Amino acid sequence: MNNKLLENTRLPQFSKISSEHIEPAITKLLDDARAIVVSCLASQTSYTWDNLIAPIEAIEDRLNRAWSPVSHLNAVMNNDALRQAYNACLPKLSEYSTEMGQNEALFKAYCGLAESAEFRQLAKAQQRIISNGLRDFTLSGIDLPPAQQQRYKEISLELSALASKFEENVLDATNAWSKHLTHHDALAGLPDSALQQARQAAEQKGLEGWLISLQFPSYSAVMTYADDRILRAEHYTAFATRASDQGPHAGQWDNTALMAKILALRHEKAVLLGYANYAELSLAAKMAHQPSDVISFLENLAEKSRSQAQQDYADLTAFAKKHCAIADLEVWDIAYVSEKMRLHAYDLSQETVKAYFPITQVLPGLFAVVKKLYGLCITEETEFDSWHPDVKFFAIHDQQQHLRGHFFIDLYARQDKRGGAWMDDCVGRRKTSDGVQTPVAYLVCNFTPPTGTEPALLTHDEVTTLFHEFGHGLHHMMTQVDYLGVSGINGVEWDAVELPSQFMENWCWEKEALGLLSGHYQTGEALPDDLFAKMLAAKNFQAGMLMVRQLEFSLFDFKIHLDYDPAKGDCIADTLAQVRQQVSVVHPPKFNRFAHSFSHIFAGGYAAGYYSYKWAEVLSSDAFSLFEEKGIFDPDTGHEFLSHILEQGGSDSAMNLFINFRGREPSIDALLRHNGITA
Repeated sequence: MNNKLLENTRLPQFSKISSEHIEPAITKLLDDARAIVVSCLASQTSYTWDNLIAPIEAIEDRLNRAWSPVSHLNAVMNNDALRQAYNACLPKLSEYSTEMGQNEALFKAYCGLAESAEFRQLAKAQQRIISNGLRDFTLSGIDLPPAQQQRYKEISLELSALASKFEENVLDATNAWSKHLTHHDALAGLPDSALQQARQAAEQKGLEGWLISLQFPSYSAVMTYADDRILRAEHYTAFATRASDQGPHAGQWDNTALMAKILALRHEKAVLLGYANYAELSLAAKMAHQPSDVISFLENLAEKSRSQAQQDYADLTAFAKKHCAIADLEVWDIAYVSEKMRLHAYDLSQETVKAYFPITQVLPGLFAVVKKLYGLCITEETEFDSWHPDVKFFAIHDQQQHLRGHFFIDLYARQDKRGGAWMDDCVGRRKTSDGVQTPVAYLVCNFTPPTGTEPALLTHDEVTTLFHEFGHGLHHMMTQVDYLGVSGINGVEWDAVELPSQFMENWCWEKEALGLLSGHYQTGEALPDDLFAKMLAAKNFQAGMLMVRQLEFSLFDFKIHLDYDPAKGDCIADTLAQVRQQVSVVHPPKFNRFAHSFSHIFAGGYAAGYYSYKWAEVLSSDAFSLFEEKGIFDPDTGHEFLSHILEQGGSDSAMNLFINFRGREPSIDALLRHNGITA
């Protein structure tokens, strides 16, 4: 059988990738990459872009294009054979990365090129790739003695394996719990759409009645609408204790020891490299310069928003007593009572809003917004290899009819698919001898799937999520940078990478844009003015509570890395308790183990970087304020954002790019205003 991962096809051949292909293909490509590096170093006396960087970039692009579909399939179609092959490759990839980062001859070649006359003749993007490369050599331990380099390599290998295991535990724990209900009254309060989804889930398992699970659409529906408080508490407990020492599967997929080990190894790596802690190390490639910048930023936001959050919670508690006969508000009551309160205060039901956002209207509406903003035309293509029948594939062309990118979109939750929503790189843009390699993105969400003959109906929050991920996709696909290391999202400071995604969310609140996005799924009726007015009135409902919740996540993440002390261990629970005491207004029960499924920081790229969401929201809010001044579909402003931000990738610092667009450094004022928070 031919190994499809070794065929350099335009798009991955998902249906033809077999688990036994994976390890041999990755091993072969890693060997090829090593051989290319050896060849480049052995055959030159002086180094140029063309004889050093370009050939290495080309072979590593081949490697990335083979690994990308494997990593993607592991996230969206997980199974034992794929998981085993994926995990077998992780140490090989980690070892290669560290080996290259500690290659003394390669480092000297980079240094020679950086100091040469040619360097000064290179494009700014090329210079930035070389500068980033020199930084990354240092962060890979190039300056360490051999014994410490070996220890660095061991740490990197182990961290890679631990992160994968953490994510697997969360997925397995999520899939393990479900509750089969045979009496309609048990789900009293749930809207018809949620009941239909629960019935469909039961039918897929060959069961009568209804099946609820920890997949987020199911969990959210129960927590928001179920009248049965005991059911809400049971469902909350199962969700909040996933992959931990508590709850219905206590100890079965427990991430406790993994989390402690991950923090210890990160700290050890940072100290090896000369940093006091991992938080300092994480900032080496971010906009924030030092930990105090991050802490003061987050605490300043907390100071400005906590009094409003306290008032939000006091109002909710009073409403629960008066209207819901709940004298002791518990965490499993909050979404339920909040929905009742929103309906009471604004006559606004999320279920009513959903009816106006069928995916059959939202997706083409999103494309229409992008066309008005940037002049981009998005068309569906039907001839492509897929991993699931729900997946769709699209092309993007600009006003000159030039192909700018492609993207796969996989919208619905299902078993063996990682939770959450994300954009990932399938193919990156780079210029080759055959022309420009067109970028391709994966866009993944976990929305409630369609039921029967009815389309999937999105909450307004889900519409916002779709816009968010598409913003990431545009950042990846619109790049005009020809060098892979800084094209698209590559080379962008991590605390700025959320700028294009959060920026796109703003159009979900604009009447002119909503006219393109909305239409009643049965009648086609546009979103009524009075309903939109209610949505606007309720936009900042509990904004203070939501703000401090995000600040809780951000401060917890940063402090467990900043304050780590090997003599004391991880102190995860203590740090979380301290942060909650400092900023939170909702205090969950002691059995809550939210950190055990906090994949962003323990298995993703946000370690000591979760603050990036709020940091970048300052940039995105301020960027959008220019559209508020000029018009939300002003073509000149849209062109400026496209050319100064989306097309530039990581070819310049995020601050320089922002100043080029906005004419000044960012201000926090727009963020506070958009959240209804008075400074």
